[in-house]
Amino acid sequence: MSYRGRPAVDPHVLLAEVVATTRLSSHLLRVTLGGEGLRRFTVTGFDQWFRLFLPRAGQDALALPTATSALWYAQYLATPKARRPWVRNYTVRAARPGLHEIDVDFVVHTDEHGHSGPAVEWALAARPGDQVGLLDQGVGYHPRHTHDWTLLVADETGLPAVAGVCESLPDDARGLAVIEVPAPDDAQEFRVPDGVDLHWLVRDPHLAPGLAALDAVGAADLPAGTAYAFAVGESALATGVRRHLVAERGLPKAHVDFVGYWRSGHTAG
Repeated sequence: MSYRGRPAVDPHVLLAEVVATTRLSSHLLRVTLGGEGLRRFTVTGFDQWFRLFLPRAGQDALALPTATSALWYAQYLATPKARRPWVRNYTVRAARPGLHEIDVDFVVHTDEHGHSGPAVEWALAARPGDQVGLLDQGVGYHPRHTHDWTLLVADETGLPAVAGVCESLPDDARGLAVIEVPAPDDAQEFRVPDGVDLHWLVRDPHLAPGLAALDAVGAADLPAGTAYAFAVGESALATGVRRHLVAERGLPKAHVDFVGYWRSGHTAG
């Protein structure tokens, strides 16, 4: 992911613990994290994302880096693999600073062999008191020009990002949000400005992830005026939205930010 967005505000490597887990729908599992460590987590809204450090099987304690700059990764690689935790990127779905809690939504999926990645396996087995590490990385949604309306596009992995952005936009914001999910019950309720049209699309299981959302953007009657677009989720969806908006709709490249969270057919190791 080369696009970084706005940097974190006062980042720290923190320890947090599981407070609760909630199965939201067919494909979404929410893990609520809390603890004294989150007193130092600065909530910024929008699609705030962070590095999530998870214990590997057999690890009794988390060996976390101490650096909060890019040096954290060098420290991580210098840790012997037997002690090195898993690290994945996740988005704050909701935050309650007064309680020092955040919600993190995991997409529950399996490959053709019935296997999930380590983050999903951890979330499915998580129990209150289990510890994780966090390192705030900032916000991806980062318009750098004056714009009249916003386009948000995502699949289920980008749902927390789009929800966070919608909940952080001003009341008078205008635009379009398109979210593709695997099943009808994966759609969520969240605050959306009156001027933003939210469209949920249920994926045809026989089609590639992201194709329905990409087709919807291609067919959409987009508002007039200067736009800022933010597309996140499966890599082909994110890049396809940008390609369409630049080549077919005439948007400047600088007005479209996109982040590929995953690639269809590849399970994170």
